[in-house]
Amino acid sequence: MGTSEFDEAYADEPDRHEREMESLGQAILTATIRDLEPKPAGTLGEMATIRAAVELMLEQKLGAIIVERDGQPVGIFTERDLMRRVVAAGIDLDRALEEVMTPDPETLRLEDGIPYALNRMTVGGFRNVPIVDDEGALVGIVSQREVVDYIVSLLPSHVINLPPVPDLEARHKHGG
Repeated sequence: MGTSEFDEAYADEPDRHEREMESLGQAILTATIRDLEPKPAGTLGEMATIRAAVELMLEQKLGAIIVERDGQPVGIFTERDLMRRVVAAGIDLDRALEEVMTPDPETLRLEDGIPYALNRMTVGGFRNVPIVDDEGALVGIVSQREVVDYIVSLLPSHVINLPPVPDLEARHKHGG
């Protein structure tokens, strides 16, 4: 049996799921770093000790510290830096942070788009990026986790309704 004229008229119209995905894509493509509401960065000066940086990271539960001079980022010190440049090398924790920081970190602005931020993070291998204003002054920090959390907030029902264990199949008729 053929399709009716009614069915043919609506055959090319996207279904609800397709419309939701298109809307989600648009929301992500048009969102900016400002939409993430980035938190203030933990900061220390260049001559602060590695120990001070570790203590601050632990106290504030941070994955990175921005090393600043005159309100502008001159370096970043991350958990990876701690493991690779300090612990693995056996460097004394009372040495200056400037010896083990990553100098001149790449930065983003509040007006930069989330897709651009994700691209920079992926291409550069960064998990945390300082946010600066037009004069280069530090205004915050953004992490990959915050970007992912934001994207997840746009599609809560799709994520929340996922099974706790992917590909889980019932072994018995009544579950289990």
